[in-house]
Amino acid sequence: MPRLFGTDGVRGLANRDITAELALDLGVAAARVLTRHVDDAHPGKPRAIIGRDTRVSGEFLSGAISAGLASAGVDVTRMGVLPTPAIAHLTAATDVDLGVVISASHNPMEDNGIKFIARGGYKLDDAIEDEIQEAIGTKWALPIGNDVGRIGKDETHADRLYVDHLVNAVGTNLEGVRIAVDCANGAASSVGPAALRAAGADVVVMNSSPNGTNINAKCGSTHPEQLQAVTVASEAAFGVAYDGDADRCLAVDHEGTLVDGDQIMAILALDMKEQGLLHDNTLVVTVMSNLGLLLAMKEHGVRIVQTTVGDRYVLEAMRAGRYTLGGEQSGHIINSLHATTGDGILSSLMLAAVIKKSGKSLKELASVVTRLPQVLVNVKGVDKSRVPSDAKLQSAVKAAEERLGETGRVLLRSSGPEPLVRVMVEAATQDEADSVAHELAGVVRERLAL
Repeated sequence: MPRLFGTDGVRGLANRDITAELALDLGVAAARVLTRHVDDAHPGKPRAIIGRDTRVSGEFLSGAISAGLASAGVDVTRMGVLPTPAIAHLTAATDVDLGVVISASHNPMEDNGIKFIARGGYKLDDAIEDEIQEAIGTKWALPIGNDVGRIGKDETHADRLYVDHLVNAVGTNLEGVRIAVDCANGAASSVGPAALRAAGADVVVMNSSPNGTNINAKCGSTHPEQLQAVTVASEAAFGVAYDGDADRCLAVDHEGTLVDGDQIMAILALDMKEQGLLHDNTLVVTVMSNLGLLLAMKEHGVRIVQTTVGDRYVLEAMRAGRYTLGGEQSGHIINSLHATTGDGILSSLMLAAVIKKSGKSLKELASVVTRLPQVLVNVKGVDKSRVPSDAKLQSAVKAAEERLGETGRVLLRSSGPEPLVRVMVEAATQDEADSVAHELAGVVRERLAL
């Protein structure tokens, strides 16, 4: 059987790939794997919490996975609509055995997904996910009578706990800071503006009226155009856009210019370094972060650790080195002092705090990073497994790197199950990036053709 879990849980077309039957089976299997540690130190039945984004399919999937968990002897509390980082925080803060998030993040409304959070608030590693997949459909003695789980709700209390956590984390009164907020009609629609207002900010809200079908629809972090216009029109200090489950955010300065995750990380890293909070003066990023970020951090005495693409791999490196800040260009940013996963609302609060404390505009703060032109070319119909072994291709890559020097770089990446190689090139000029990228794409196409 092909691997069920991707880089962020199980995702697919709701009611086609992600069905009620699959959700029920995953609930049973996850209960078996993730509650094995329950012992005398945690008396009573294992406990789970479930949150979801605003997709209409989340309603029946939440019911199905609740049924699966309860049938396996787990007491379940359904938290309603909450961001992924809220469920991660509450899993840790309320000392439950596992959390479940039903969301497909920034994907279209028709999709949905299921991801699990382990005790302590962390996403699962690959080995545990594989165990859950292997447990699906296996025979075992399900509990009966009083040993089956119960299902309840606790939506208002969960919202309040999460908002209080965010306000305590930011530690700065944001009075006088106007922020435009695009909630993507997703999981942040209520708690996002509530947290910013509780911290003292003046909030201009858009796309916070979810109806089950409008999540991410021409809004949020994948469509920042409306936010750019509203930020300028409302004379906000800056704007932020969340994705469907609010585990990431992008920003917009007062002139409507987009500020990506690399720039946000640079701003937060330098502020944390100044406060002595950036452990080992190190920032963890993926290989897709712009070279401009790497050069800026080097200039300011911040060491970079790079990982493969995926916020889970960023977190693994952070935990291994006890680092306090990391993330992705896409806006997944992890502050391990206050969170166990990417948290878009927390990132926007922290960014607002730096703006308030420094007295500088977001445009000025973001200028620390000079983004280098970046070109990404997808080469389809090729044997991606031969990328590292093809001598002529590797020779072409080396020649391109020598041509670009210290102001450019080359990255070849395989992509999931598809016969596809992504060629990414950064250079001092757009023309040079275009030229090198398409030359290398031609070599990939010629050398690795199926």
